[in-house]
Amino acid sequence: MSSPSRSIRHALLPTAPKDTREHWQAIGPLPTIRCERDYAAAIERLSPLLAEVGDDEQHPLYGLLDTIGTLINASEEEHVPIPEASGPEVLEYLMEEHGLSPEDLPELGGAQAVRAALVGERDLHVGEIRALAERFQVSPAVFI
Repeated sequence: MSSPSRSIRHALLPTAPKDTREHWQAIGPLPTIRCERDYAAAIERLSPLLAEVGDDEQHPLYGLLDTIGTLINASEEEHVPIPEASGPEVLEYLMEEHGLSPEDLPELGGAQAVRAALVGERDLHVGEIRALAERFQVSPAVFI
């Protein structure tokens, strides 16, 4: 007699080679990113998944979202390395990208404090780093 988990697993897996081929054709391009076209296709698949799944780890497609995100991240780390930059350089870059001036960052306590951080006259403290990471949706590590 087969175990219940084996029966369930068997019922969920395609049984005929034709079924397997059809399922693989639908997801086959996902496991590897070998070129720019594969990368673009993965990004194209990721966007609607993010919109639907968000951060709901209980969503049935969360595993697929996580897998595609991991593949994209690995490809980016291999092919598009991020140059080393100091915390102030990262902050300056993010400010430019978002069209912000020192007055637009109350997280640091005012324009004068922002300017001092940008030129390295003062270090960012943990609370400021967390606030900036949340605001710009980046890892806190980029400011250290």
